[in-house]
Amino acid sequence: MQTEFNKKLQQLRKENGLTQEQLSEKLHISRTAVSKWESGRGFPNIEALKNISRIFSVPVDDLLSDSELSSIEQKDSHGDKDGLQTFIFGLCDFSVLSFIFLPLYGENTGSYIKAVNLLHYTTASYMRISFYLMTGLLCITGVIETVIRFSCSLEWQHKIRIYSMIQHSVTILLFAAAREPYATSLLFILLLIKIGISFKKNSK
Repeated sequence: MQTEFNKKLQQLRKENGLTQEQLSEKLHISRTAVSKWESGRGFPNIEALKNISRIFSVPVDDLLSDSELSSIEQKDSHGDKDGLQTFIFGLCDFSVLSFIFLPLYGENTGSYIKAVNLLHYTTASYMRISFYLMTGLLCITGVIETVIRFSCSLEWQHKIRIYSMIQHSVTILLFAAAREPYATSLLFILLLIKIGISFKKNSK
């Protein structure tokens, strides 16, 4: 599949007097991507194929067969689902930022226990720092996840999701060890959402 396409792409590029750099600029991609396609080490997605078709005024059907096109469409569909999963992971992780402002922490005032947010929590300083650190790290992970779905490979998206699950589990253990039931429960619900999304995708 790749061998046939890479020869066609290389031929079209040379016939139109374009260098790999010039073609990459027209496609708004890196020159490395064009080089990879022409050497048979990679294959463009549907959007890139449409752009190639437009630039060279060649139908997509002339670039590759129906079976090849179907294979690319399936790959793109799989990639879209991975991107959506990474994005939802990101939203779950970033939502932990609210744990700083929500009254999730029990503070013993002597006669009763009142619920306060992390900003007004007067527990031991090392514990507060731990809470801030773990929620902060999860928020940063969430930002990374929402960004890389647009710019990174599926392999890197998979790696960051695994890291997110591990980090999330460690954060749950920290809050559970500190006997903070509300924060622990909410974190566990978010983790269940991640597990449910992962299970649903893998079962398809």
